[in-house]
Amino acid sequence: MCCLSPFSFFRLRYFSYLCARILYKTYKIINMKKVNWIVCIAIAFAGVLASSCGKAEKKQTVADFKTTKVEKKDMVIDRKYSATIRGCQDVEVYPQVGGTLQKIYVTEGERVRRGQVLFLINPVPFQAALNRAEAALKAAKAAESTAELNYESKKTLREQNVISEFDLKTAYNSLMNAKAQVAQAEAQVMDAREDVEHTRVESPADGVVGNLPYRQGSLVGSAIPQPLTTISDNSSMWVYFSMSEAEFLKMTRSSGSPEKAIEAMPAVRLQLVDGTEYEHQGKVETVSGVIDRNTGSVQLRAVFENPDGLLHSGSTGNVVIPVAYKNALVVPASATVQIQDRFRLYTIAEDGTAKGINVSIDPLSSGKEFIVTDGVEAGTEIIAEGAGMVHEGQKVK
Repeated sequence: MCCLSPFSFFRLRYFSYLCARILYKTYKIINMKKVNWIVCIAIAFAGVLASSCGKAEKKQTVADFKTTKVEKKDMVIDRKYSATIRGCQDVEVYPQVGGTLQKIYVTEGERVRRGQVLFLINPVPFQAALNRAEAALKAAKAAESTAELNYESKKTLREQNVISEFDLKTAYNSLMNAKAQVAQAEAQVMDAREDVEHTRVESPADGVVGNLPYRQGSLVGSAIPQPLTTISDNSSMWVYFSMSEAEFLKMTRSSGSPEKAIEAMPAVRLQLVDGTEYEHQGKVETVSGVIDRNTGSVQLRAVFENPDGLLHSGSTGNVVIPVAYKNALVVPASATVQIQDRFRLYTIAEDGTAKGINVSIDPLSSGKEFIVTDGVEAGTEIIAEGAGMVHEGQKVK
């Protein structure tokens, strides 16, 4: 029984007509009587086929589809956030005095202790300045001693009324000026000694030495564009990631406050850049108090222990946070059809035909299953696979 549509039927009749015309023309050109039977058969076949298709009644096929029922169950779905990794202490090391970089005592990646000498800046000019400051201090102290002797002498003469009160006060002022000169010289000596000590650039913290952009002989100072190096404390790592304002607001409302929301967050995992998962779990500790105006997100910080030194400051990855759902309506991903921003399921009506319904889907999914938030009830029978091939009102079984 033919099951062609009206459009296909007219196409077939037209095609048969063309075939008959071609064969007839061929017959006239060749003018061979022995091909007459071919023309007759072709015309007869086309006529019979067209006639049978025209009289055939259109019959709708029944498609087989796998079906399932919408069920409620508990689910845990992982949500991933792009993250950057930093050491708990990333201290940029700048020189406090300017000069020629004379020695470099460390290499990149070396683990150092606080107070360990990293670099040596040429100390000769600073040592000379210290020597001058110490000499000036000695001269100031000598002048102070002389002024003190003069004052004591003037004091005795005043008691004997040999000199006036003015001369005594003048001697006293000279003594005070000498003492001030000594104090100023002492401060200069202290500054010069500090400069000499600063030629030995020490590590400000325990950690790992970062990049060394300068080489021996380079002229460095406090205004250089790049630090001499960066010391990273990698014993524990701070992992920063951002969350949308709406998502964090939802967490805050359910917990009561941002602090309680942070405390209620489960242990988080870290996915490294090669796709593997870091063996130690972390904990979200803080959230920024300012929302980024450009992205509309808040920044959170998780802490991960780094006993094996696998994590490095400056690396990237993904923070994985498990999100738990209780009694969620779950459907297979293959049962949904997405049309722009809408999702559609196909249920089985009482007459055995497919009926499409629009549903709302939670943004999170396991990849194989979707969580439906609105549009369908538990126990509804739906087409589980091949929903994209179903048509509204199609007979299914």
